[in-house]
Amino acid sequence: MGHHQVLIVGGGAAGITVAARLKKARPSLDLAILEPATDHYYQPGWTLVGGGVFSLEQTRRSEASLIPVGVTWIREGAAAFDPAANTVTTTGGQTLSYDALVVATGMKLNWEAIKGLPEALGKGGVCSNYSKDFAAYTWECIQNFKGGNAVFTCAPMPIKCPGAPQKIAYLADDAIKRDPAVAAKSKVIYATATPGIFGVPTYAAPLREVVARKGIDARYGHTLIEVRPSSKEAVFKVTKEGEEPKEEVIAYELLHVTPPMAAPDVVASSPLAAASGFVDVGKHNLQHVSFPNVFAIGDVSGMPNSKTAAAVRGQAPVLVTNLLAQLDGGQGDGSYDGYSCCPLITGYGKTIMAEFNYEQQPTPSFPLDPTKERWSMWVMKTVVLPWVYWNRMLKGADHERRFIPGVK
Repeated sequence: MGHHQVLIVGGGAAGITVAARLKKARPSLDLAILEPATDHYYQPGWTLVGGGVFSLEQTRRSEASLIPVGVTWIREGAAAFDPAANTVTTTGGQTLSYDALVVATGMKLNWEAIKGLPEALGKGGVCSNYSKDFAAYTWECIQNFKGGNAVFTCAPMPIKCPGAPQKIAYLADDAIKRDPAVAAKSKVIYATATPGIFGVPTYAAPLREVVARKGIDARYGHTLIEVRPSSKEAVFKVTKEGEEPKEEVIAYELLHVTPPMAAPDVVASSPLAAASGFVDVGKHNLQHVSFPNVFAIGDVSGMPNSKTAAAVRGQAPVLVTNLLAQLDGGQGDGSYDGYSCCPLITGYGKTIMAEFNYEQQPTPSFPLDPTKERWSMWVMKTVVLPWVYWNRMLKGADHERRFIPGVK
């Protein structure tokens, strides 16, 4: 049986960030990452791949190049968790024990939950920026669009990067309108399972204005349940307050799908899971409610925050503080306020930088009105944030927010 002081399950944005910060804080720590993938992707960039701004290759690095020096990389996944015995069984049949565990597996995408979708995806105008295999095809679909309905769906929460489904709708709308003849015979439909355009009221207001200005047909309470590629129809379950659910069929020429998401099965079926399937941790301390030497970070954590890469930046310092205190036999005082950031692209060259906390209060990093569309925030999204991700976040650097006057 292999043993490590700290075992991190998952080598994505959350796992690498925590590993780098732990090694910086305590270089002598015996630390291992359990991660089967050999490629690491900057997933927030996939909207820009789908919008023709980035190539997929620009979002990829080798996993080996990102594992912090001195950290053991075990190239397998987790097959079972036994927190009572402080062990994880790997997909290769190893049993690993630990003093402290960090669960950072991310979420799984349930393509098969939508009837007909797995067969339809990647051809016939059916695309999705939520997969590295189909993001580039989104741009192909937008470029080849000659009219009809361009339909963009959003699944019920929780999903990662909840703003992404509408960002690509805005980019596609811009691209379609470059050709007035195509624009004249086109309709962009944003069909979302959510009851409104965005969950944070401060930012929902300007987004409603964007939708109105662009003439996008926003349909709320619409959950995609079936794709019929032969007839190019999308079937939605429509739920509105005070009304019986009904079905609505929308014809499409382009269909961008956001799949339903959930915690990975290995997590959801383990003693670590809450009823939701996500890891049952305190929303402020990121520590498991029943197993104090277990922590979770990022999309797999059961905290009620918006699941974004930026949230990981807010969570990582808290987790590291509390985990090291736990290893030393104490209780950490790190507290996460629910900070998340969603750069809401509203068109080419325009972005609303939505930053907020658990209370849905704006927490802007800049001395500017955060509800305005800005070219400067587009530059942040397309140039600055990818650089920060690769060169600072994954290397364990402190969150830049602490260096901005007036921001704690």
